[in-house]
Amino acid sequence: MKKHIQLAFIALFIFALASCGGSENKTETKSEAALVGNDYLVTIKTDMGEMKAILFDKTPLHKENFIKLVNEGFYDSLLFHRVIQGFMIQGGDPNSKAAGPQDRLGNGGPGYTIPAEFDTSLFHKKGALSAARLGDQVNPERASSGSQFYIVQGQVVPQATTQLNMQALSQCVTDLRRNDPDNPLNKQLEDAFNEGGDEMFRAKAMELAEELSKATGNKLRMSAKEVEVYTTIGGTPFLDGAYTVFGQVIQGLEVLDQIAAVQTAPGDRPISDVRMFVSVEEMPKAEIAKKYGYTYQ
Repeated sequence: MKKHIQLAFIALFIFALASCGGSENKTETKSEAALVGNDYLVTIKTDMGEMKAILFDKTPLHKENFIKLVNEGFYDSLLFHRVIQGFMIQGGDPNSKAAGPQDRLGNGGPGYTIPAEFDTSLFHKKGALSAARLGDQVNPERASSGSQFYIVQGQVVPQATTQLNMQALSQCVTDLRRNDPDNPLNKQLEDAFNEGGDEMFRAKAMELAEELSKATGNKLRMSAKEVEVYTTIGGTPFLDGAYTVFGQVIQGLEVLDQIAAVQTAPGDRPISDVRMFVSVEEMPKAEIAKKYGYTYQ
């Protein structure tokens, strides 16, 4: 049974390298082409300030759904009901609109899920807008909640920690279980899962990455782009490949930090409610790029 549970979570580590190339002229032409047309700018208002975000074309199902819900007023007056400093802020549970102080939140939604849309070029850097979901035990396809999302705060992590190829790390875990089942590292991973589920399992695997590499002989490496981002801006690399990243905060990261720092009760709900009001407007991509410094790819 324990083996079955662990194997269900090994697949949480999916990673691939994003590539780039071409001459300067080709790059300039590509950049200019990326600015053609309009896009949607999302505004998330709170009592602590506003966050501006864009939604990725590479995750069309999530983008379309989020815009639909915003236009319906679905998110207005909902709470950021789960806040963990150094990790993320989460909201989008419709049950939070009229929730009392002691009400348990996090299980509500619009009544449907969205198929996962993983893209190797989209990862959990600070400000990433990502879809919450049920755990792999009951949701092995990793389908996203129809409405709940989180915004990554994360942390700046040591260079050695971020130089990980998550797919290779997954292979390390698989190989260790198959070839050396009595290795104590397996027990540490099992204990982490039993204590904290998916998130702690992934975090523990990252913590043990060097030991797993030595035990299996597998090399681990992360792309230069991700290393740069995670060692400067920060984020939550252990979530990559497990949750759909479908947008990015392009202004208002200081608001994210303020919300993440609020005092919380057991269960990570803020003691003082933090409500959101979300709107969306269509704007030329060139205007968004100029005003907010966002680079379309």
